[in-house]
Amino acid sequence: QYPTEPPDCLVDFPVQFAISWMPQNSLIDIYNQFLAALESLKEFWDAMDEIDGKTWVLEPENPTRSATSRRIAIGNNVSVNVEVDPRHPNMLPECYFLGADHAVNPLRIKLNNNMHLWDPEISLLQNLKDVLEIDFPSRAVLEKSDFAKDCGICYAYRLDGTTPDQVCDDPRCGQPYHRACLYEWLQGLPSSRQSFNVIFGECPYCNKVRKSNENE
Repeated sequence: QYPTEPPDCLVDFPVQFAISWMPQNSLIDIYNQFLAALESLKEFWDAMDEIDGKTWVLEPENPTRSATSRRIAIGNNVSVNVEVDPRHPNMLPECYFLGADHAVNPLRIKLNNNMHLWDPEISLLQNLKDVLEIDFPSRAVLEKSDFAKDCGICYAYRLDGTTPDQVCDDPRCGQPYHRACLYEWLQGLPSSRQSFNVIFGECPYCNKVRKSNENE
C-alpha cells in the first residue's frame, strides 16, 4: 500500500514506534522519526547499560534493547528484579526480591523506609544502592558463578530459559530451585497439602516445610 500507507518498520524498542505518516512523506521522514525516537530513549538505555556493566545481571542473559527488566544479583541466592519504565527511567522502578525470607525481608523494609530518598536527578543504579543501603557485587571481585547456583531438583541452572528463583527459607540450607521443579516435587509428596494454587511441603534437602505457588 506504499506510499498511501507507511512501510512496516521492525525496531528493537521498549516502546511502540508509532509512525506519523502522510502519502506525501518519504522514507527519509521515517528515518528522521526513528532518530528522534532513539534520542528519546537514550536516558533509558544509559540506565540499563550502567546496570549491565556494573552489576551481575542474572536475567535476561543477553538482554535486547527492548528489555525493560533486569534480575540483579545481591548475594548468594538473593536477587532483585527491577522493571524500569522506559519513558521515566530514573523514577523508582517496580522491585521484586527473590530469595529466602530472612534475606529479602530486610531489603523490603529498607525499600519501604527509604523510598522518600529516591532522587530522579541521579542514576537509577545509584538510587538503588542508596535506597537499599547496599553495594551490588562487583564484576571485578566475584564471578557470576557465585550467584548462578543450579536447581537442587533438576541440577541445571537454566530450565526453559528460566533460572532458579525459589530458595529454602532455612538459613542453614538456602538451596535454590526452579519454581516449576519445586512445584512438581511438592505435588509428588504424599505429605504435601494444597490451598488454592499454593502447595506446602518439605524442602528436598533439609525437610523444612516450604511453599510453592505455580503461578506466582
